[in-house]
Amino acid sequence: MTNEVRNLAFHDEFITAQLIDNPCDYHVEDGVVINLSTAPMITGTDHPAIVPAWKSTWLKGGVIKSGERAAVIKVVKRTNLGGVGLRGWDWLGNRIRSFPRDTPLYISPQDHIGSVITDPFVFTNERRDSSAPQEFDLKLNLWWSPGDTDCFIHNEHPFLEVHTQIHGLGRMQKFATRDENTLYEDVLMPAGYSHDPFCRVTGENEWTYPWHRYYADTDSIWLAIELHPRG
Repeated sequence: MTNEVRNLAFHDEFITAQLIDNPCDYHVEDGVVINLSTAPMITGTDHPAIVPAWKSTWLKGGVIKSGERAAVIKVVKRTNLGGVGLRGWDWLGNRIRSFPRDTPLYISPQDHIGSVITDPFVFTNERRDSSAPQEFDLKLNLWWSPGDTDCFIHNEHPFLEVHTQIHGLGRMQKFATRDENTLYEDVLMPAGYSHDPFCRVTGENEWTYPWHRYYADTDSIWLAIELHPRG
């Protein structure tokens, strides 16, 4: 079936968030559209455009002509948007004991949206052709921080991930060590943008990340796309 739509777990009166399976001529009034599949997503009618796998765009009165799976997310109410902790979001320090106590970083409920088959080397852009595909559980959640928040330098992830900026302006940063003075790459994240994967495949269900962090230049909401290996 085409255009199967449901609300994501973090949809509320402040943020509209829908998942669309098999979009076909699907109208988007206004929102960030994320391609959550390994196949290209086609947007537009008279002059079609391609949104590659795991990338995004911002449609305003536009159309998803075809695709496998997409999310459409938009902040629709800004007043008191930062009250996420009162709306079911969790402060990260409640989950990680060592997390800095003065860092206002909040995570939304997570949505398990199904599975996807991909070659990890293709996902990380280390090769073009798929030769070792495997199945992953695909999970989504949002993050929120106020402006000028250091969202913690880290390099540990048991999954593949990328991020999409939904609201505000931030940046994904890489460091030589766990020290902000060793910054060597700064990826700006305007609303509607998805960065390339930071990790590299180092073995079977093994990948390494550089020391990295998200930094919120303004009040920001961004989407985490996680691929968890099955088994």
